[in-house]
Amino acid sequence: MMNPEAKLQAKLQERLLLARAVPGDRLLLADATLQAALDGTRPLSPAELAALNGSPVTLRRFRTLALARRQGAWQTSSGMLRAADSGALPMLATDDGLWALHFVPDGEGWQVVLTLDAAAPPAASLLRERPLLRVTDGAGAIVLQGRLDADGECERPWPFALAPARHFQQHGATFAVTALR
Repeated sequence: MMNPEAKLQAKLQERLLLARAVPGDRLLLADATLQAALDGTRPLSPAELAALNGSPVTLRRFRTLALARRQGAWQTSSGMLRAADSGALPMLATDDGLWALHFVPDGEGWQVVLTLDAAAPPAASLLRERPLLRVTDGAGAIVLQGRLDADGECERPWPFALAPARHFQQHGATFAVTALR
């Protein structure tokens, strides 16, 4: 536990770092990189750490993401293709169980439907706030982008030439659902 003087010192140091003016400053690290550092899934490289320390804009974004994480706000979920498939892929789920991707044949192509688990703790706030959501494949290509409807779903045409299972197999066998705030 920090004593009051140390708390005040830390608060002042934080304000000094965040209030600095750096000519030409801009956001130098992507939210995904900052989130991975916060989650502990990928430490920042020395160059990324230098960028974070040298850019008040990037440092403020990192602080915003850290505060949102502390308050329990959902930011991102990821999942992966679990087994090889012959081309028919009825559903993928995120590792945290919050989201499911359904693939529905539609004429010559597919519809992709992102579904929120209504029983999950962050579901009520996500339905209320309706943030812009983006689903990306393992290579970072956008699979779907949009806002949830009243039923907790977002549906779009499948944007790729390959069938869903084949596409995911060729692009890292992973996907991520992210709130763009």
